[in-house]
Amino acid sequence: MSDERISAKVKNVQSSAIRELLKHSKMPGVISLGGGIPNPDLFDREGLQMAMDKVLSASWKEAFQYGLSEGSPELRDAICQLSAQRQISCTIDEVVITSGSQQSLDMLARVLINPGDVIVVERPTYLAALQVFQLAEARLASVGTDGEGMKVDELEELVKSTPIKAVYVVPTFGNPGGVTLSDERRKQLVALSKRYNFVIIEDDPYSEINFTNKQFKPLTAWAKEIDNSENVIYTSTFSKILAPGARVGWVIAPEWIKRQIVTLKQATDLHTSSLSQSLTYHYLQTGRLPAQLNMIRASYKEKCDTLCGLIESELGEHLTFHRPQGGMFLWAKFKYEKNTTDWLKETLAKGVVYVPGEFFYADNPDSSTLRMSYVSVTEENLKEAVARLKASL
Repeated sequence: MSDERISAKVKNVQSSAIRELLKHSKMPGVISLGGGIPNPDLFDREGLQMAMDKVLSASWKEAFQYGLSEGSPELRDAICQLSAQRQISCTIDEVVITSGSQQSLDMLARVLINPGDVIVVERPTYLAALQVFQLAEARLASVGTDGEGMKVDELEELVKSTPIKAVYVVPTFGNPGGVTLSDERRKQLVALSKRYNFVIIEDDPYSEINFTNKQFKPLTAWAKEIDNSENVIYTSTFSKILAPGARVGWVIAPEWIKRQIVTLKQATDLHTSSLSQSLTYHYLQTGRLPAQLNMIRASYKEKCDTLCGLIESELGEHLTFHRPQGGMFLWAKFKYEKNTTDWLKETLAKGVVYVPGEFFYADNPDSSTLRMSYVSVTEENLKEAVARLKASL
């Protein structure tokens, strides 16, 4: 009886497989390669303490008061400066502070999507984005990926025959695939958006976790070069580079949609936590973020290299993978038919979990794939985890 009271669109949203796996990861003796959570040992406790002291001594009235729906002007200005370092030119009027990237995606979906609108995603794509688009009652279509990211040629064939509302893409060190969209395909994608007048939602949580010496130019910046800024919306977050518990993200959007995002924000939660915004702003003012990023990059790169080397040496006859250039994830595929959802029961018995790949697909899932996160696991436990995976085979 009670189940009938739940709205149909909520009942149709699949539970997050990753959130469910977190239950297993808390079991004694289990090594988790599943959750995509930052390593808490690298949180800058000293810097956060300095920032909080500043909040409580200089900004406490504002930090505990209601704020603007768009977000704190000071923080939005600081985000413009941070964006300039990412080759994005913007003003504070284009920036809206959100309660993390997930809220950014939720608001964009609700502002953009009517039931039945076609949204194109990568195959595979970010699981929680699929949940958001399902809740908005979008019709999902997907295009493949390879070592250079989304296959934009495949997208072009799709848009020739199917009117689409938007493309959602994680172009830099993506989740779950760990791949990066090449410059040529970035230019091709924004040109295609201009020609067929669809929106690009550029989700960028990971670009600062860069293991290379190359800076990857955002789609937002490419779009400005060809006068297509009206069609590209950029989202990012402090969750992966500062503290996910603060729940501070942002959207950079053209005026036509930014106005609607602010209206929706007013109806959703009034504004992102003033305390979290003040903490984030004062942390940025300490000047400690660049050193913090260098430490995160070095640690995650070392662990990524360790996991890649172990898979090549211990599981090379079973698995193939694309070596990430940054980010938090390694995406692997069996060289033969193997259902990784079924295999998880065996590996869990050995004391190791990962995320089966099938959950990251809007359609035509590849059940022989899996995602592993290396960032929160010690190098010793990475070795043990691979040994357990091998033993389960």
